[in-house]
Parts: sequence; C-alpha cells; structure tokens
Amino acid sequence: MIKAILFDLDGTLLPMDTEAFISTYMSELAARVSHIVSPDIFTKALWNGTKAMMSDTNSTITNEKVFEAVFLKETGLKKEDIWPELDEFYITTFPSFSYLCHSQPIARHIVEEAVKKQYKIAVATNPVFPKAAIHHRLEWAGISDIPFDLVTVYEESTFTKPHKQYFESIAQQLDVHPSECVMVGNDKQEDMAASLSGMKTFLIEGCVIDRGKPQYAIDAKGSLDDFFLMLKRDQGIFSS
Repeated sequence: MIKAILFDLDGTLLPMDTEAFISTYMSELAARVSHIVSPDIFTKALWNGTKAMMSDTNSTITNEKVFEAVFLKETGLKKEDIWPELDEFYITTFPSFSYLCHSQPIARHIVEEAVKKQYKIAVATNPVFPKAAIHHRLEWAGISDIPFDLVTVYEESTFTKPHKQYFESIAQQLDVHPSECVMVGNDKQEDMAASLSGMKTFLIEGCVIDRGKPQYAIDAKGSLDDFFLMLKRDQGIFSS
C-alpha cells in the first residue's frame, strides 16, 4: 500500500532543458565571482565539489560540508572570501533563470491531489543545491506554498541520488517503509534507482534522461497527465 510519494523536480514537476540550465547557471555564477577566482579554477572546483557530494556516503556529514571542503581546497580560498557572493547570487541572479523552465498547471494539480488523499509527500530533488536555489525552482513550478513533508536540500541531506541510502533516508524521515513509497521522476538512472530500496517507480516521459546504464526497474510510465489520472482514480501502482 502506497503511503508516500517522492517527486523529482527538474524535468518532472518542472519541465526544463537540463543542459541549457546547467550551462547558463555555471557561466553566470563563474562570471559573478571572477573578481575573486578565475572562471576556469572556479568551474573545475564547482564540478569536483559536486562530484564529491555525488559519491560520498558518509551519513554524518552533510552534502554542503562535503562540497565546501573540496571547493575551498581547490580554489585556495577561505569560506568568508566567497560565500557571501554565492549567497547573494542565489538571491539576486538565480531567480532570473526561470525563463529556462516552464511551469505546468498539472504539476500543482498532482501535488494537491496527493495532499487531498493524505499521502506523505516529498520533493526528492538531488540535494546538490542550496535551499535558496531549490525554493526558487519550487516557485517556478508554482508549488512553493504546498505543505511538503520533506524537501531534500544540500544543507540537510547526507546522501544523493542514485545511492540507495538517499531513498532509504527519505522513507525513514517520512516514517514509512520504502515499499510504501513511489518515486516519480524523469531520470532513468538517478530516479529509477529508488527501486533498489524497494520503492515503486513511475517514469515521467517528456524530458527523459537516459545515460544507457545501469537500468533499473520501472513499474509504470507516462506523462504527468497519466500519473494524475492514476493517482486520482487509485489505479496502477496505487491499487497494487
């Protein structure tokens, strides 16, 4: 019996061209701090810090601290030298990237239906961004006012997708068993890896990301409209 629904954000509740978004984000951020560190050094440190978060499985250290350690070591900077600039960037510049995404009313209808049916709901976006950046993306999707039970952000999370522990941690925080959850996402590797924990999976088509391998179990797939009908009618994964 499904008791909780985990929603990916980018490409799922918030359709976007991920490559275009990341390219714009990286170039704009590097330019913003170019008076502190060269764009080449900054970009390399940012990527390596992100890779460190993606590979780390130490449950006692937040993703933020993992990133911070690698990033500061590679740039040779102290936190107080650059963090205020990064924080300001997420407040003033990041919101302007909304043009790279487009909200769909169906996303809000889905989440509202889940709340109505009393499912526990989580925004299971890969927690490699600060809380401020994720909040802006929730605003772009038109769902920032929804009372989610959990939103994974890098300041509070200790795992990332596609690690099994990431999904298990969310289930634990929602006080449900992984088998009582369904992960809804568009990434065949990062999101469908939820099946490793025993979760059901629903692949949202339209902005599918598929790196080829590994391949994980997909219990159902379709558009956001298809998922909404299944949820509303208690069909498919919700009736099994």
